[in-house]
Amino acid sequence: MTETTLILVKPDGVKRGLSGEILRRVEAKGYVPVAVELRTATPELLAEHYAEHVGKPFYEPLVEFMLSGPTLAIVAEGQGVIPGFRSLAGATNPTEAAPGTIRGDLARDWGLKVMQNLVHGSDSEESAAREIAIWFPAFQR
Repeated sequence: MTETTLILVKPDGVKRGLSGEILRRVEAKGYVPVAVELRTATPELLAEHYAEHVGKPFYEPLVEFMLSGPTLAIVAEGQGVIPGFRSLAGATNPTEAAPGTIRGDLARDWGLKVMQNLVHGSDSEESAAREIAIWFPAFQR
């Protein structure tokens, strides 16, 4: 069964010129980008995307980071794309991410208030559907 997922190249990845390399790795894995858009997030979009984190100590620094520059939003599809991309992304903490993963090869801990780890990937089919609707409201499959 083919799945779809939301992948975000966060502002640190866009700023460092890594969007193409990250997209290349997604395609090299065999996943197909079916929607791609360079977006500038708004506080409202991020409040919806990170709704479960509102009020937590890291929420404001996270939103500030995500507003710091454009984000490359991608809807990718493929067999097992949700767990597959999360494996390709690597551990959330780049210091612990395995070599060969996006975060293991390209990210590091910068010692900032919030982890800047290049990418986001939906963690379940339910999250993917919700997040795709937020970032790509007109997307239909």
